[in-house]
Amino acid sequence: MQNRKRAVQLIVRVTQEEKDHIYKNMALYGAENFNTYARNMLIDGYVVEVDTQHFQTLASEVNKIGVNINQITRIANTTGMVTSKDIYRIQELVREIWQLLKSSLSVLLSKGQ
Repeated sequence: MQNRKRAVQLIVRVTQEEKDHIYKNMALYGAENFNTYARNMLIDGYVVEVDTQHFQTLASEVNKIGVNINQITRIANTTGMVTSKDIYRIQELVREIWQLLKSSLSVLLSKGQ
């Protein structure tokens, strides 16, 4: 062992499912040797920490919009008619959803840099 370039050994214990996942990732990475793959991931790999608060807020807002759309739909089903104002409101709500999604994507991409 003393003649080895890398004489220090690290041991990591995993479940069978974790091991299967690691070897699946190895295949995607094109790695044939676990030691090389593990060393590269431990040295050069990175951990992505995602703040989910923005997405929880987004989910809450989208839910509110969904409730509004359901109310309009209920009125349309009850009365049997939909006004152009109702259709316009639904279009506004859908545009609002798209704006929220674009904003969320923008926040996510800016934090990745």
